[in-house]
This record gives sequence, structure tokens and C-alpha cells, in this order.
Amino acid sequence: MDYQFKEIEQKWQKFWADHQTFKAESNSTKPKYYVLDMFPYPSGAGLHVGHPLGYIASDIFSRYKRLKGFNVLHPMGYDSFGLPAEQYAIQTGQHPAITTEANIATYRRQLDQIGFSFDWSREVRTSEPSYYKWTQWIFMQLFNSWYNLENDRAEDITTLIEKFNTSGSADVKAACDEDVKSFMPSDWATFTDEEKQIELLKYRLTYLRESTVNWCAALGTVLANDEVKDGFSERGGFPVEQKKMMQWSMRITAYSERLLQGLDTIDWPEPIKEMQRNWIGKSVGASVKFKIETSDSELRTSDYIEVFTTRVDTIFGVSYLVLAPEHEWVAELTTPEQKQDIENYIAQTRKKSELDRMADTKTVSGAFTGTYVINPVSGERVPLWIADYVLAGYGTGAVMGVPSGDQRDWLFATHFNLPIIQILDGQQDIDVQADATKAGTYINSGFINGLTYKEAVPFLNNWLEENKVGKAKVNFRQRDAIFGRQRYWGEPIPVYFKDGLPYLVKEEELPLILPEIDKYLPTETGEPPLARAEGWVPKDGEHYELSTMPGWAGSSWYWYRYMDANNDADFASKEAVEYWKAVDLYIGGSEHATGHLLYSRFWNKFLKDLDYTQEEEPFKKLINQGMIQGRSNFVYRINDENGKPTNTYVSAGLRKEYKTSALHVDVNIVENDTLDLNKFKAWREEYANAEFILEGGKYICGVEVEKMSKSKFNVVNPDDLIERYGADTLRMYEMFLGPLEQSKPWNTNGIEGVFKFLRKFWRLFHNEAWEFTVSDTEPTKAELKSLHKIIKKVQEDIERFSFNTSVSSFMIAVNELTDLKCNKRSILQDMVVILSPYAPHICEELWVQLGNEAGTLSYTAFPVFNPEHLVEDEFAYPVSVNGKMKMNLNLSLTLAQPEVEAILFANEQFQKFLDGKAPKKIIFVKGKIINVVV
Repeated sequence: MDYQFKEIEQKWQKFWADHQTFKAESNSTKPKYYVLDMFPYPSGAGLHVGHPLGYIASDIFSRYKRLKGFNVLHPMGYDSFGLPAEQYAIQTGQHPAITTEANIATYRRQLDQIGFSFDWSREVRTSEPSYYKWTQWIFMQLFNSWYNLENDRAEDITTLIEKFNTSGSADVKAACDEDVKSFMPSDWATFTDEEKQIELLKYRLTYLRESTVNWCAALGTVLANDEVKDGFSERGGFPVEQKKMMQWSMRITAYSERLLQGLDTIDWPEPIKEMQRNWIGKSVGASVKFKIETSDSELRTSDYIEVFTTRVDTIFGVSYLVLAPEHEWVAELTTPEQKQDIENYIAQTRKKSELDRMADTKTVSGAFTGTYVINPVSGERVPLWIADYVLAGYGTGAVMGVPSGDQRDWLFATHFNLPIIQILDGQQDIDVQADATKAGTYINSGFINGLTYKEAVPFLNNWLEENKVGKAKVNFRQRDAIFGRQRYWGEPIPVYFKDGLPYLVKEEELPLILPEIDKYLPTETGEPPLARAEGWVPKDGEHYELSTMPGWAGSSWYWYRYMDANNDADFASKEAVEYWKAVDLYIGGSEHATGHLLYSRFWNKFLKDLDYTQEEEPFKKLINQGMIQGRSNFVYRINDENGKPTNTYVSAGLRKEYKTSALHVDVNIVENDTLDLNKFKAWREEYANAEFILEGGKYICGVEVEKMSKSKFNVVNPDDLIERYGADTLRMYEMFLGPLEQSKPWNTNGIEGVFKFLRKFWRLFHNEAWEFTVSDTEPTKAELKSLHKIIKKVQEDIERFSFNTSVSSFMIAVNELTDLKCNKRSILQDMVVILSPYAPHICEELWVQLGNEAGTLSYTAFPVFNPEHLVEDEFAYPVSVNGKMKMNLNLSLTLAQPEVEAILFANEQFQKFLDGKAPKKIIFVKGKIINVVV
């Protein structure tokens, strides 16, 4: 029978599901290997052909590792909380759980039909209470922990309380808020319970504080930086402003150094590691205190602005200070004369996201507060400004402006006519405009004379500390992660409030279930949607936290749940964690570099500190798959002489003769760039009466490579391709498009070639009547050579994740075996095993037809490469008669010309070419040619 891919693929997908073929065991004696994909958010649109790229690669590798004798864990689940489902609920009134369930069903159907070897017995969904119970539990562990800098790890909060009881706060070295109290043990003993809770909140790894957030009034929620673009929400395009709100935060900054150092221990793409290094942003410098003047030029003895600088040696060149517009002292330090300017500037700043402010290096803007501060070293009076390039959450929210040492500061100073204080090198003035970077290399002042940079910095740091106006300091750009969202469709935070203070619910009360509400909008008074829940209160006088967790909460630990997905007593058993340890191979998009990947590393390190896990890093090797871009098609509508569009469309090659407008057309009604005219007319009502100017009897569409999206009508649904060509063809073609890590355009035109290859592979096992026919005779040297070339090639390619080159090699191997008319069982059976990671359905069918037990292919052994079969001891000589190539003749390279001639003249096929004539001359070149002249 010919290659019936539909019946074959449905048969084996059902077999795998019924027999749980890919279920991993956590107590195997085999070596373990954990392969993980970044799990998807189940959107209503389902999968397009770009989505499975990484999944296919990880599946090939998983199947290969099983063949190599590993116990492979390859799970899948869904990151099923999120804003899109909530927005759909707001528009339709349908509960997000219903939408999410329907979307998951679509995803599962599509994933199953591509033939992935997932262990579905471990499926997780972040929106299921059985899952988010443990997300809530991890939040509680963070709340009950503090970071001990002496031990460089998180510890239970009880150890901090013990320190307070025995020695007070004096010797505590902790990652904590700036405004912690200094007290003795006797003081702590007199604190009320409320006072103790307030102070402990300044040390907890998750805590409440007023934070500047991206507030989107139209969506009624806080947005993450990556959800905001140019001052508008990425979803819906609604205005976003900077707003101060009381928010839960997580003290990821406590782990900054460990997060930085850990990058040197993992096999990740260097661009991703560099993005994380830049995000963490370690800077070595000094903290400097500038005292604040009162309006009558008297110094305020208790208040100062603290500034972090990496170039303390340039402190003599400070001509102004800048505060972030959100700095808590802006209002207090603004004089009445400057109040309106400051308020206007702050209102303008609120329209920008922090990312936009950080990215804008060209715009110069700011406002003067009217207040001055005093340079602690030079004693000079310095004006205090605000500007949006300073962020409240980075460092101290204040920077010192040194126009003679920094290009941005020079632009700011010249724009506002501020003084530029030249720093001398002892011999000449620095030409700041020519090269601002040279300023400050040497210092010359009455304070320190002629010291080099290396000498001046420690001298100044010591002087600042001795005079209690600063000290040497290491700073990180990374800020604590905001952990609250004013949304409904997210994990409830397991906290209740009593007398305004937060307390954890009891562990036995987990999961704290998301309550039912009548609408999915904030209340009329601006409270989050959870405020609508009736009767959702712990007890009288108390109330639950109304914010929910952000989208990254459930994805920051999910790989551990896969290790032991059905455990009701723990997030994962100790035995499962000890066995699987960490993810060996993680495949996903680079867009998660400073979000999910950073938060996951943070939570992983925290869980290790508390001895719940063993590994410092969660993902040993990371691969970022490239994007499959859409191949858009265009039709060209002719405009009349007034520029008005007509309903006539001209083929691409003729469009220059007319005034036209290019319109995207659905790529699914285009084949090989030729438009199906009838389908185009039926596609939309306005095209029903369309007329066409053709070239060569066809309408040829224009082509452009763009991002795949519905708005460009270039989305290709894998369902359609599987229906037409089969899942094995789709899997191999996606790999064939190019290197895994590179972006590449989708082009359906080439898929036919892969389908023909699989049909040709099927043909090797069947005779002319499509009957299954294989031979048990011994293979020839040429057949063994072809087999072992592909064994070596595929093994090397998979190990280095070069899947596209393997597909080409498969095609070459099948062509060689076809030319050799090979139907030897020993050759073809090994070929089935080698190809099975790429095209599992056809290989499972052929494996059984070869007489093997169903379901055993996935766990057989990958063929062993034997280099002896590649030793060249035979050559296929091209035999020419009178200069024309007639045939190939396989001969040993050890044979001399007389032996070669004897074999040649004994060959019946060769005798036909002689046509009874006697050869005049025979030219023989060993390992090259045989040429007979008659």
C-alpha cells in the first residue's frame, strides 16, 4: 500500500496515548535527562506554524536521548493565568476559566496531532487550584524569610527575631529597607506586636511598600514594563501613566550578586547572559550625602540627598543634582515659585514607562525645584533639579551632574545654561565638547593634588566615611520585583489584613481559592475586581489581599512540579527532586531574558537556600529558537486617475504600468505565489466582482517577509498542512527551514519536497505493487557505507542541535539506497531507528511491519557507528565507451588493470555497449575512471 500518512499518524497517536508510551519514571536505573519547553499561554488563536518550532526540536532531542539509553522527562503544561482571558471576560461576561479551558483543548488537539512525545501524565495548569496552592505556599515561604548577608542565603524569619531578642539590630547584616530602626534587645522587648510586624516587614523577602508602577486606568491594572510601549498598553493601546501605589514586592535584589555570578556556570546563549548582566547592572562606586539648604540658605542638619556615583573622583565637577520625578522629597523641596513647573513636568513624566525613559538618550528635559544642596567635599552650592532620566527605584533616585565628565550631563547643563565646572589635569583644561570622556582622569584641587584615579578613589572614599558624608558602595541597577496586579484572573495572594497589617493565612487553608465575582472590572471606587466578591472575608474586621499575583508567579517554579505533578503533600517530593535535580535542556524564546528567566533563577536560589531543592541554577542549557516569519502575499489594486481605488487588480509583474495600492491577501488562497481567483472573490464580499489583469494567464502575487500575524493574513495553520501532508512532513520541514537559533521566513512552497522524501523512504520497504518486501540477505559494502554515514551524521547533528543539516543528509541517504536498490532488513531497520526522532509516525509503522513489537521503537538502541564501513576500499568506477558515460561498476581499489579488464569484459551489461566490436584501447586510472575506445 502507498504511504497513507493520515491513517498511520492517527493510529500511532492513539497508541502512544493509550499506552502512555512516554511516561517517565522517577526511580529508573537509567541516567536521567530532563528536556523542557517554555510552556505556552493558551491563546484563543491556537498554534500557527511558527509556534511548534522549538517543540519539534526538543521532541527530536528527547526521542534521541531515549534511544541513547536515558530516562527522559519531557512534560508539557499551560501558563493559563493571564490578561488576555480576563479582557475577553470583561468584553463578554464569560468566566476566564471557561475561555481558558476551551483554548487549552485547542492547543492539546494541535500538539497531539504533531506527534510530540510529551509525558501528559504530568500536565500542569497554573490556574488550577491544585497547582497554585503551591505557588501560594512559595509566597508564604518568602514572606517568612529574610536574607542574611553574613551567610549569603535566605533564612527563616525566626532566626532574625532571635537576633533581635538577644542582640538587637546592631549586628544584623541583612538585605532590607533603608529606613530600618536601630534598637537594643530591651527596646525590641517593649515593641508592641504591631510595631514588631511593621519592622519585620522591612526585612521579609516579600513585603509591602509604596512603589511607582505602570498604571493603566482603561485596563484597571498595573502593567509590567514589557507590557507597555511608548506610553500605551501593548494590549489595547490604552494610555499608561506612572503612579505610586502600595504594592507587594519581592526582594530579588538580595540575590543580585548570586544571579550575576551564576551566569558563569550555565550553558546559555551569550546575548541572553549579557542582557541579564546589564539588567542586574553591578556598579562599584561610592555613596555621597549632599546636605539640603533651607530657603534662608541655612543648612538643614538632619536631611540630605544621597547619591550613588561610579566616579567619585569627579565630585569637584558637580554643577547640579537631579532627582527622579517620583522621589519622595520632590514636593517638599520644591519652592512655591517652581511648584507649577514641577507639577507640569511630573504630569508629563507619568505618561512614559520606565523602559521608555531609560531608552530615550536624546531628549533633554527637566525642571528646577528651587532648592540647593551642598557639595560635601568642595562646599559649593549646587542646584537641585528633577529629570525623567533618573528613576526612583534605581540606586537612591538621585544622581550628580558632572557636565565636564559626562556627555549626557553636558547636554543637560548646556540646555539649561547651568555652569560647567572644568576639572584640571594639572597642565591643561579638558576640551569637554571635543571629548567629555577624558575629564576626571586626574585630579588637581586644593583638597587632593595630582593623585591618579586609582589613588584618588580610595582616598576620597575614606575621607567621605571618616567625615560621615558617604562611603564606598556596590550598587545594582536591578530593583525589587513588583508582585501585585489589580486583576481577577491570577493567583490570590494568601494574605489577610488586620488593623492595616498583613498576615499569612494558615497553610492548611491553602489553596486560597479565587472567588466568584459578578464583573471582572475594578469597583466603582477603584478597588481591584476581587473587592466585588461577596462574603470573601477571613473573619469580621479582616479582609483578604485584593490584588492577585503577576503572570510570572506560576512560571517561576513549574519545572519542579513536573517532577512530581500529582503530589498533594509537597510541591515535589524530596526523592523526585533528588533524582531529576534540574532541567538539562530548556528551549524557548529570547524575549523572556529579563522576565521569566531571571525570576525563575531567583526563586530557584531561594528554594535551594531553604533546602527544598538541590541545584543553584534551574536550567543547565538554554537554546533560544529563532522566529519563523510570515511570507506575506500582496495583490495590487489599480487606482484611477484621481487616486480613487477601483476593483481591478493587476498581476505583480505588470504593476509598474499602473498606479496601484498593495493589499495583503490571505496566503491560504495563494499557491506558489499564484492567486486562486475564485477563492479570492469568495474571500470577502467586496472582492466578489473583482477583475484581473493577468500575466501568462496567471495572477502573480507580490511577496514580502514580515512577522506572522492575523492582520497581515500570513498566518499558516499547522492543521491545514497536517491535513494535506501529514505531521511527519511538517516536523521535518520546520527543521529543514534553517538553523534552529536563526529566524527564517516560512515558505509553504518547499514542503512538497519533504513529503516526496518520506514517500520515497516508504518505497524502500515496498515493491512495485506496494507490497511490503524486505530481504534478509547480507548488505553490500556500499549499503553499509551509506548507512554508517547517516548514523555518524545524524548523531553529530543532534548532539549539536543542527537539525536542518540532518534532514538534508536523510534525503541523500535515501537516494543512495534507492540507487542501490537496497531492501536489506539490517540496513532499513537501522534507518527506521535513525529517522524516528524526526518522523516518528512513519517509523513506528515500518518498525512493526519489520516484525518488531509495537511500542518498542522509542526505547530500542540507537545504531552504533562503525568507522570501518567508511574506509574506502571500493570505488564505483564510471565506465565510458568512446568518451560517453555508460555505467558504474563497483570494484575493489586493490585490483590492477588486468583484473579490472577481466571483470569488465565478463559483465553482460558492458558487452551490450560494445555491440560486438573489439576494444582498440582501454584507459584505466585507479580510483578515477575506465574509458574504452572501440
